[in-house]
Amino acid sequence: MTNTIIGAAGLCLLSLTVCVPQALAAPAHTSCASLIAMKLPDTTITAAEEVTGGALTPQGSRPFIELPAFCRVVAVTRPAVKFEVWLPLDTWNGKFQGVGNGANAGAIGYAAMVTALKRGYATASTDTGHQTENSRDGAWAVGHPELVADFGYRAIHVTAENGKKIVNTFYSEPAKHSYFVACSTGGRQALMEAQRFPTDYDGIIAGAPAANWSRFQTGGHMWVANAFNKDPESYLPATKLKALGDAVNAACDKVDGIADGVIADPRKCTFDAKTLQCPASTDSAACLTPKQAKAVNDVWSGSHTSRGELIYPGYMRGAEASPGGWNAYMTGTGPLSGNHWEQASNVLKYLVFENPKWDYRSFDVEKDAAFAENKLGKTLDAFDPDLTRFRDDGGRLLLYHGWNDPSISPLNTINYYEQVVANVKKNGGAQNAEARTQEFARLFMAPGMMHCGGGPGPNSFDMVAALEQWVEQKQPPERITASHTTNGVVDRTRPLCVYPKSASYSGSGSTDDAANFVCKAP
Repeated sequence: MTNTIIGAAGLCLLSLTVCVPQALAAPAHTSCASLIAMKLPDTTITAAEEVTGGALTPQGSRPFIELPAFCRVVAVTRPAVKFEVWLPLDTWNGKFQGVGNGANAGAIGYAAMVTALKRGYATASTDTGHQTENSRDGAWAVGHPELVADFGYRAIHVTAENGKKIVNTFYSEPAKHSYFVACSTGGRQALMEAQRFPTDYDGIIAGAPAANWSRFQTGGHMWVANAFNKDPESYLPATKLKALGDAVNAACDKVDGIADGVIADPRKCTFDAKTLQCPASTDSAACLTPKQAKAVNDVWSGSHTSRGELIYPGYMRGAEASPGGWNAYMTGTGPLSGNHWEQASNVLKYLVFENPKWDYRSFDVEKDAAFAENKLGKTLDAFDPDLTRFRDDGGRLLLYHGWNDPSISPLNTINYYEQVVANVKKNGGAQNAEARTQEFARLFMAPGMMHCGGGPGPNSFDMVAALEQWVEQKQPPERITASHTTNGVVDRTRPLCVYPKSASYSGSGSTDDAANFVCKAP
């Protein structure tokens, strides 16, 4: 089954990465080498060279092949914001795309730049002001608040400004449209752009955003790591994930009326891990000990203050046994491993407490979340729901999140979106606040998708084409077709609907065909 969508960039397969631009006349441009002499504020261009062989292996990165010819500009903005701008020589679509980072950054997002370049975009990315081989490393932050500020918001902004100036100089005309496209930490960067620098981009895609960053690191990452590690008997080995995943699906898969291994809305699943508890004084891969069951329920419940106030929402039931899910994020290869632990331990040691000897066993979620938010919230959090300036400048925002994301709770993105709606209502939009919000911001939830992709649900879709249609053709997306593949073959498609609507089976035809679903309000 092949599904296509026609966007401003040409004929695009419904995936996050594959697009074949329409043939365009080769754009006029100046000499690539001449850009080395270009003057930018507080910035030094260190290299400007043509890449014409179709292949590139940037330092510290994997090799990339089948690239269109482009001009590669390397520069640094004081104090240490390294960035690159890639400018297509013959295939420029007239537009500019900024791309983001993951985890604690520390490297330029070359893979995302390649995707943008192949779509015909001039594109830019930054390491956000520090360089590391491990993106979860936080040691660079100790004693350097200026680097934390660059990581938080400044680097993305100056890269946007400088990138567009370089585009203008190279092609002797500005980009017709500019977009920012990213997921995870990049999703936080995307929202930071919309909130702090609303004129940087015409359209923004924020996937699985780590938006209220300080609470996410404490009440999310460390809360989960602590649940499984503070008491060694609470640790959940990967050998138990199949039994847990099977039990959740058995209880909740059919809640949406379709038995397909995907829970359409996990909020409707109330499975209690205690029902999988081992008989007294026994243990096996088929059951959970009482302490393991409590840890799992704590992950699903989220973190709260002693007064019951939410610190960070829980993770959703479903996809516990999927590759790249709980085995990578929750349990890792053993105690004190996995992405939650690696990220949380780095952030709390180096960014929050600036103490490499900080001991996770002293973690107090209420106290430490408040401390982190007070210290870092103004610099790193991107949870401001007031997007008035972005809206008034004509900006368009697409949010998306996988319902089974094991890294960033999908409820956090829903909570942010609903606060945006509430802000519209408070500021003169009491009538039809949701509809007025959807004039500039729309959220799409992906059932069965994990962190920025993967998972048992349809998890490949083209948000860029949807954003292009919205910004350039004034056609807001009502539904976006997502696909799932097995061994390279598409075996299921489903529509992603504008939240709070969700896909509902029409009652006839294959449940693996998006054409047999409609978007319905809850």
